[in-house]
Parts: sequence; C-alpha cells; structure tokens
Amino acid sequence: MEPLIAIVGSTGTGKSKLAVDLASRFNGEIINGDAMQLYRGLPTITNQIPPEERNGIPHHLIGCVELEKEPWRIGLFKKESLRLINDIHSRGKLPILVGGTHYYTQAVLFNESIVGDVVDSMRDGKDRSEGDISSSTRWPILDAPTDVVLQKLKEVDPVMANRWHPNESRKIRRSLEVYFQTGRPASEIYAEQKRLTREAMENGTAGPGQLRFQTLVLWVHANKEILNARLDKRVDAMIEQGMMTEASQMLDYLQARRSQNLTIDPTKGVWISIGFKELEPYLSALSEGSMSKGELEALKHSCIESVKTATRQYATSQIKWIRNKLWTSLAEIDMTHRLFLLDSSNVENWDKNVSEPSENLVQLLLRDEPTPDPKCLSELARVTLEAREARSSERSESAWQCITCDTCQKTLANEEQWNIHLRSQRHKRGVKAAAKKAGRDEYIRKREDPDIVHNEAD
Repeated sequence: MEPLIAIVGSTGTGKSKLAVDLASRFNGEIINGDAMQLYRGLPTITNQIPPEERNGIPHHLIGCVELEKEPWRIGLFKKESLRLINDIHSRGKLPILVGGTHYYTQAVLFNESIVGDVVDSMRDGKDRSEGDISSSTRWPILDAPTDVVLQKLKEVDPVMANRWHPNESRKIRRSLEVYFQTGRPASEIYAEQKRLTREAMENGTAGPGQLRFQTLVLWVHANKEILNARLDKRVDAMIEQGMMTEASQMLDYLQARRSQNLTIDPTKGVWISIGFKELEPYLSALSEGSMSKGELEALKHSCIESVKTATRQYATSQIKWIRNKLWTSLAEIDMTHRLFLLDSSNVENWDKNVSEPSENLVQLLLRDEPTPDPKCLSELARVTLEAREARSSERSESAWQCITCDTCQKTLANEEQWNIHLRSQRHKRGVKAAAKKAGRDEYIRKREDPDIVHNEAD
C-alpha cells in the first residue's frame, strides 16, 4: 500500500502550516480537503493559506471553483482526490491530504462501504441510477414532516427508527432513503457491512471500510479555551485583511444576479461560508443608508461577534466529527493506533510539540516501522484519547437505542443520555409531580366511586 498523510483538526489549530512543514521535509504535495477553499477569489473568507506561506509546495484543489458553480459533490471530490493521490505517487512524491470538511476527507481515506455509493448520492442530492431525478421527487415522503418520515421508517426498519432521536431529521431521512435506494433496511445493510469488515480483518484482505492507503492520520488539536481565544483574534485579523471587502463583493454579486432574474441558492456552496451570512445584515444596512453612524457601528460590532461565535461553533463540530465519526471508523477496523494527536495549544513550542513528533511519525511510516502509542505524545493526547477509548469500550449496541421517559415526555438519544436524565433535577421533579398527581387522582376516584365510599363507611 502506498503512503498517505492525512491532517485533520478544527479550524485555527495549524493544519495548513503542518502540511507545508511536512511537504517541505518529505518531498510532498498538498491536497485541500476543505469545501469552502475550493472556491476562487475569496482567500480571506475561506481561510486559504496565502501563496507566500506555501514554500513553493504545490497545493491542489484550492481556488479551483468559480463563485457561481454548484458545490462539489462528495463523489466528485473523492474522485479528483484519488486521481491526484495516484498522480503524486507516480511521481515518487508524498501526498498530504489536509481536511477541514472531514466527511470529504473520510470518503478518501476509506474503501467504499456497502452503502457507500448510496450515501454519496444522498449527499450529492441526486440518485445516480435515475440521472438528475432527485430522491425527494421519486419519494415525496422524504420532504414530509419528520414525524411522518419517522413513522414510515418504523414500518420498514424499526431497528434504525429506534436508534434515532425524533429531532434527528437528517439521519431519519437518510435511513429511509437507504431503504428506498436499495430495497433493504439500512440496519440489515450495516450489519452485513460489519460482518464483511470483520471477515476482511481476519483474512488480512482489503474489505469494505478498510483504509485505502498506508495512512497516518495527524490530528492537530488545542486546549478549548486557548483555541477559542485564538479564533477570536484570528477573526479580528481577517477583518483587517479584507474579510469585509470580500463579503461586500459577494453581496454585490448576489444582488447583480438577482437583478438579472438569476437565482442563487443561499443555503449551498460558498454562500454558507462563515463570514458572509453573518456580515450581510451590516453590509445591507450600510448599502441602504437608513441607519445612523452609531447604529451602523453597533450593528457592525454585533455582526463581527456573530462571525466569532459561528467560528467557535464550527471548530466544535469539527472536533466532534473526529472524536465520533473518524474514531469510530478507525476503531471498527482496529486502526485507532494510526491516529496521532498533536498539541498545538502553545504556538511557541510548535517545533517541539508538533513539527518534530510528526516528522518522526512520517519517517516511521515511510520506513514501515512500528509507531509509538499515540497517547504518549503529550498530556493532551493521553487525556483525550483515553477518554475516547473508555467511552468506546463502554458503548454496547443497546446504547444506540433511543429511550423515552414517559414521566417527562422526553426522548433520549442513547443509554448514556438516559442515565444522565435519570439523575437530573428535571426528572426528579417530574417523578414527584407524577406521584402527587397519581395520589390526587386516586383520592378523587375513591370520592366519586359509590362502592368505595360505601365500603369505607362499613
């Protein structure tokens, strides 16, 4: 298997810098795995690494999509990335995939699962077997309210229906669509997937869900409080570097298209990038000229704070993906020892904490030598990975079943949340209230039942 370095982590942790460091050291080329950085002409809003910081290293799939184009579907991204990886290998160089949109990255790292093409087509918003006919056109129930979709899922796949919380509309729809696309319950397909993966591991073959390459996954991570403060400062720097100007250009473009009766979906593509939608209220008010200078300044400050909040939330979601989705996929094939956490909390110790350990790991990978225990790299690595291992070992299949508290009329996503709920003050108050109500109801029933009144009198 050919080598591949994958660098993952939240925004603001230093993924791009590490990629350049390693590419410079090991004759590598970099492939961008961030959906927003595919777009051309918006280097600040999309956080593209400046050309002067690339050290002459080729960066692929960055700034290659025009503003008006549809976002790349995951299938297209995977196809282009695999083509580039093979090309880089053929020239004797080391491919380095830098992920920001982690489900893009994960699609490249792992072999197709049984339902891989189906899931890809759902993310792409189109059913490949029927050309350009969308799934919701073929099966209108997918556009119905979530409770209707859930009820249908209970009929065709009760196992998956019991797994999802009623508020997890996307997962509920996806499970039902898998049934429509394949004619088989998603739970049955995933069970088969696990069985084939287990057999492939036992036989030493590259089965579904296995890594495509001899992969080293480097997770650049930082203490949450330190990272949040760093992200706030970075947003301020981006404002100074031209984020407001780029957002204004996007708004002008959008308005020009609308004036030509050309529609753009603001919920897709670069229009959902952090920065534009948060700054748009201020830019619109500035254009309209209906606010005083003081009101505009207050609105500007509020919009910039919204950018900071959205950035912190996005970082949290990226970390959750790594801890849950990526970790689980690696655990299922017994490959968590390929995931190394590098502590970038202290940028002054970058060489000691990030560059040097990562270079040593890459050298071991290229020499096909054993790598150390990932937990030994730093205290942050030990604490984070031990917590992930403990949580993973405690989880059983039943932990994925939703549980409904009849007392509180609340549905919990799994056994872990159920146990937390049982200890909550809300549940304890609900139990007491239910007991009091039951007592009152029993008292009223006795008072209103002549037979009970007569018997008590005797």
